[in-house]
Amino acid sequence: MPYTDDGLYPAFGQLPKMPESQFPKLVELLARLRGPNGCPWDRQQTYDTIKPFLLEETYEVVDAIGQRNWEELANELGDLLLQIVFFAQMAAEDQHFTIEDVIGRIHTKMVRRHPHVFGDLNARNADEVLTHWYGIKAREARAKEKTDNGDAASAIGNIPRHLPALLKAQKIQRNVSRVGFDWGRAEQVLAKAEEELGELHQALASGDKNAVADELGDLLFSVANLARFLGFESEEALERTNRKFIRRFQEMERKLEASGRPLTDFTLQEMDAEWERAKLNESPDSGDQAGE
Repeated sequence: MPYTDDGLYPAFGQLPKMPESQFPKLVELLARLRGPNGCPWDRQQTYDTIKPFLLEETYEVVDAIGQRNWEELANELGDLLLQIVFFAQMAAEDQHFTIEDVIGRIHTKMVRRHPHVFGDLNARNADEVLTHWYGIKAREARAKEKTDNGDAASAIGNIPRHLPALLKAQKIQRNVSRVGFDWGRAEQVLAKAEEELGELHQALASGDKNAVADELGDLLFSVANLARFLGFESEEALERTNRKFIRRFQEMERKLEASGRPLTDFTLQEMDAEWERAKLNESPDSGDQAGE
């Protein structure tokens, strides 16, 4: 399919007219809050002071999705959008880029990475879409970044430094898998995790704390790789267990404290017995959307 000169829209006519956007109002709001007669707190914020709010709002969006709470999701997506516009407003003030640049770049990127929609390439299923997507992404990386010796950019050179470690491990593993550095069967990945567990046992026996830390990290990396190989997100799998533990522990607390004694008065054996009862009495639908 041919493209227009600006490379953004395929030449198939006008897009449907959209309702009046609320987005410019949000952009104007941030500009006013950061302006001379705006809010003192908003004016004194910097990229670094706003960064924690971006992370916080992202996790609140994820939490709302997990709960399938649509009202809350709409609210949290708004909070997240506010952070994006806030960063863009600060960048515009520093003459780096504007929110229009942000939107234009992602629009161009999405069109470029969907040649099966906006071009002549065919993709029969989602797997073929991903193959094309990562192929295009790799070519973009090679064009954008070269190593000091002139070689192509590393397959893991674009991993964000500040990703949570579990997410980072799985992203590293996905990236190297796409260039063929991967196991053939799940049993091999499981065997590697078991090997790392054995090495952790040896490090513990040696009493070497540095070796223990290294082997513990290797074990976590291997388990994250196993989750990736089996088609699970390790972060989500761990969070699912976190929620399960919290639910069962709080049920144990309620039952034991109903006796009138503080939790600290109970022995470990008494708490463990009540924990097992909480597990047995748990209703089948008490898990999250994915089940537990």
